[in-house]
Amino acid sequence: MHFAASAIAAALALFTAAAPTQREPPLDLLIANGRVIDGQGGAPRVADIGIRGDRIVFVGKRPAGATARRTIDAAGLTVTPGFIDPHTHSGPDARAADPARRTLANHLLQGVTSIAIGNDGGGDVDSGALFARLAAQPPGVNVASFVGFGEVRLAVVGNRDRVPTADEQARMGQLVARAMCGGALGLSAGLYYAPQSFAKTAEVSALAKVAGRYGGMYETHLRDEGSTSIGLMAAIDEAIGIARQGTLPLHIAHIKALGVDAQGMAPKVIARIRQAQASGVAITADQYPWEASSTTLAAALVPHRTQDGGSAAMVARLDRADAGLRAEMTEQLRIRGGANAILLVSGAHKGKRLDAIARGWSIAPLDAAIRLLIAEPAAMIASFNMIAPDIEAFARQPWVVASSDATAGHPRRMGSFARRWRLFVREKQVMTPAQFVERAASQTARILGLPDRGVLAPGKFADIAVFDAAAYGERATYDTPDRPSSGVRYVLVNGRMAVDKGGLTGVFAGRPLAKPRQPQWSCPR
Repeated sequence: MHFAASAIAAALALFTAAAPTQREPPLDLLIANGRVIDGQGGAPRVADIGIRGDRIVFVGKRPAGATARRTIDAAGLTVTPGFIDPHTHSGPDARAADPARRTLANHLLQGVTSIAIGNDGGGDVDSGALFARLAAQPPGVNVASFVGFGEVRLAVVGNRDRVPTADEQARMGQLVARAMCGGALGLSAGLYYAPQSFAKTAEVSALAKVAGRYGGMYETHLRDEGSTSIGLMAAIDEAIGIARQGTLPLHIAHIKALGVDAQGMAPKVIARIRQAQASGVAITADQYPWEASSTTLAAALVPHRTQDGGSAAMVARLDRADAGLRAEMTEQLRIRGGANAILLVSGAHKGKRLDAIARGWSIAPLDAAIRLLIAEPAAMIASFNMIAPDIEAFARQPWVVASSDATAGHPRRMGSFARRWRLFVREKQVMTPAQFVERAASQTARILGLPDRGVLAPGKFADIAVFDAAAYGERATYDTPDRPSSGVRYVLVNGRMAVDKGGLTGVFAGRPLAKPRQPQWSCPR
């Protein structure tokens, strides 16, 4: 019996040795010898990355016998997770029929592979339909979205300065709930902008609470980022209070201290936020590294009450502006830093400063502003209103992540992530390369709740950026805002090559990043 068992075992061993070895299928791509920063906090290391399909197979030493259909030698290059931009205005491009717009080249050529849209209260009310459209007509990068308080209020209350009725408040809550069930990240608000500025805190808190019930966050452009209405500190307190009442995380959009009265207030803002964090409120923020913000000329200078009823009503009031309105607009111009601090970035006077326009017309700057607003109510500006010490102070905070607030006419659209690397990593050394990657990828993925993105690890999505660390930087300026950034060599989106040897491939590999619906949610029809 013992002899028979031994013979069988020997025969099996001989058969196993003679049988052909089962080989792994070849990798679709091998990125070899790169300086890998994986987004998990570790120091950069030289490693290989194997990709098959839309996922990462390994990070480290290439397994013996592994083959690849294509190999990129990344020696001397930095390899990171694709960056994630939590605050953009790229929704119209992501939804565009025009492939040149839908590529979202401004993001890809900075190594950004996922973006959020619908910020500042502008997110689609029907998020389900939005994500279905993005799935049917894919963009160049992955796209997540907020539901916008502004769009919800417009749909129910209209462009009016009044308190909603109880029925209207309930209808707005239903719209927020439906959008959350459709995949929205949470509720975004832009309380600085009319008609959202007409809303009282309680109205916003009630809708934030709805978003919180569906696992969402509250993302907000503060009611005031300087001294234009209630003041920066009061606006911070309002946002914290909304998050407390709604029992949901707070994310502050493009955190800043805006205008001559607020400059130098970053330490005070940081201290207030840390105090609230210590009390149990989850608070994060994002930031773009530029001294100028961008908004409409109307939002910058015209009192909110004058915008009641929309642009046509505003123009009519400006056409007969009385001394009181002129005095208020003069004060807003002072807060913004004066006429030389206002650069037109759209329309017939694009590229000119307000003071130069006024001189050309031989009128006062305020009169020039009113004339511009009457002719072009939606005119966009770059407003030079921030100082470097405040920008750097916010950038140092571990809870502040990278963003672009991408809008046409401002160099932040083309160069915010690249400028952040050049300025804060390479030149000023405000943060280490590993900290940059965490605050541009992995931490942002956690804030937005995007699973399996933002890190380089086996099983994660193959969203990857490969760039020359010494050359990575912005080329866009205020005079030439549309110049793409430099230094990015390769970008993968869901395992597909979107940038190859520094050039766009024209591949539309982006996916809608809808927040998964949970079984316990009660979703309205």
